[in-house]
Amino acid sequence: MVSRFKRFIIGRPMKSTEIEGEKLSKLKALAVLSSDALSSVAYGTEQILIVLMVAGFTAVWYSIPISLAVLGLLLILILSYRQTIFSYPTGGGAYIVAKDNLGISTGLLAGGSLLVDYILTVAVSTSAGTDAITSAFPSLHDQRVLISIVMIFVLTIINLRGITESASVLAMPVYLFVIAIFILIISGVIKYFSGGIHAAAPEMGAAVSNISLFLLLKAFSSGCSALTGVEAMSNAIPNFKQPAERNAATTLIMMGTILGAMFIGISLLAYWYGIIPSEKETVVSQIANATFGRGTVYYIIQGVTALILFLAANTAYAAFPLLAYMLAKDKYMPNMFMARGDRLGFSNGIIILGVLSALLVIAFHGNTENLIPLYAVGVFIPFTLSQLGMMLRWLKLKPKGWGMRFTINTIGMLTTLAITLIFIFTKFSHVWVVFIFLPAVIFLFYGIHRHYRNMADELRINMASDKPAIKGSTIVVPVAGITRVVNHSLGYAKSLTDNVVAVYVGFDDEDIEKMERKWAEWNPGVRLIVLRSSYRSIIRPLMRFIDTIEWKTAETDHITILIPQFITKHWWHYFLHNQTSLMLRAYLFNQKDVVIATVPYHLQK
Repeated sequence: MVSRFKRFIIGRPMKSTEIEGEKLSKLKALAVLSSDALSSVAYGTEQILIVLMVAGFTAVWYSIPISLAVLGLLLILILSYRQTIFSYPTGGGAYIVAKDNLGISTGLLAGGSLLVDYILTVAVSTSAGTDAITSAFPSLHDQRVLISIVMIFVLTIINLRGITESASVLAMPVYLFVIAIFILIISGVIKYFSGGIHAAAPEMGAAVSNISLFLLLKAFSSGCSALTGVEAMSNAIPNFKQPAERNAATTLIMMGTILGAMFIGISLLAYWYGIIPSEKETVVSQIANATFGRGTVYYIIQGVTALILFLAANTAYAAFPLLAYMLAKDKYMPNMFMARGDRLGFSNGIIILGVLSALLVIAFHGNTENLIPLYAVGVFIPFTLSQLGMMLRWLKLKPKGWGMRFTINTIGMLTTLAITLIFIFTKFSHVWVVFIFLPAVIFLFYGIHRHYRNMADELRINMASDKPAIKGSTIVVPVAGITRVVNHSLGYAKSLTDNVVAVYVGFDDEDIEKMERKWAEWNPGVRLIVLRSSYRSIIRPLMRFIDTIEWKTAETDHITILIPQFITKHWWHYFLHNQTSLMLRAYLFNQKDVVIATVPYHLQK
């Protein structure tokens, strides 16, 4: 039943040879890997305006030069990551670049920051998507945490079905969002210049008495949250069809062009319309309402905006498992992240990402504004380390034309470093947890690596001297009575060795006498040892007996505990039995020099 349900939810298993069919074309990759960056249009301008409103409505005009500065940074990042793609075509982005050029610790800092960023991406995206829904339907505001968790669950299932299938599902909503936003921008511009809007927008360059450089920097750093997700292309190059690096670079430029056009368009409309941020209605919702009214077009725009904000999380679902795989391959994360699932995706990474992001949404009560600063710092640290790593690479290799490449990465590094510092100083109350969490993550990485290294040292053998030890065999069969299950188990034990002993635990004299009499009558050719349990425990007397056997015979014999177990025909029958064999196995796992084996007997009724 479980298997059939899994097949229904996830789909049929795929052969390893089918992996090439799971690679992405440029259009599908744009939908999967750009959804995070493109969706930031829905809240990037809003984050700038929220900060500027502290200085009053007149300060809103500063949103335009700040938006242009964000566009300049976007251009630098696109050029920088394009170089990274061609230099490191195996993927991994900032983690691989920093590890290769700056050392292991710096690489782990970049990798850990990206992993945290991807978890936050899912949490922020689903929370922002929920905000878009509650803007259109205010009655759902109290259910925003539940809505976010349901969407995380849906996205997790979609991605477990494979990257190609998830891309096919996501392509339509992403492109619908792009079309809808461009329709909104074009319609809004036409309406503004035709005099259809009479908002009292503050005059460009108007004097603002209480504005400060600190506030402008804070607004700029908030607007830079629109750049999160730009690095996804360089992290997920192996997911592209061949030639992978060329397709990834082309898709990166496509994403940057679309993102830049939409971001500046929304910023201009918000300024021209005199939009003021509201807790109960997003900036995009207010622009759509002012342009089209609360009619069909408005609800279509809100619907696709909510959908793209939810689906923006899919960028993380594409990149997190691949980065976790690379860290696991280097022995800094558990080996389970290297395993591909039935649909050729890294299923464990997908599931863990979904669980952690859902917990984050619950912890922050679905409040997007509280998550965004933490989210942005998590991505700007890898931005900075990636640019610095590429600078050192050009200085070390000095290929033809390296001077221009070095200049681009230097500008990128200085800019992203400045933004990281601005975030830290202007929003320290929101991002201080990063200074605790990231060192803890790096400490965890090193702990995992140390475990794998110690385990490898302990398991490594000397080919010349280490040979299998030849010993005898003693098999202990715990029995609860005389049944076909016991008969089957004893028959198997005697086929392996003549040194077999059955052990029975009795609670009172009547039970013990009855068992001894029946055993003598049956006479299976195996010695029965009876143990008395004054406290009605089966496990403790058995463990003491096994300890005694182990102490006496460990040097000469392999000790095998052969546990009889019947397998019921229907899964729900398991709840009708004590499952003592399961508890016994759990205790015995801690015993050294003891082999645990189970002999199943399948019931037919």
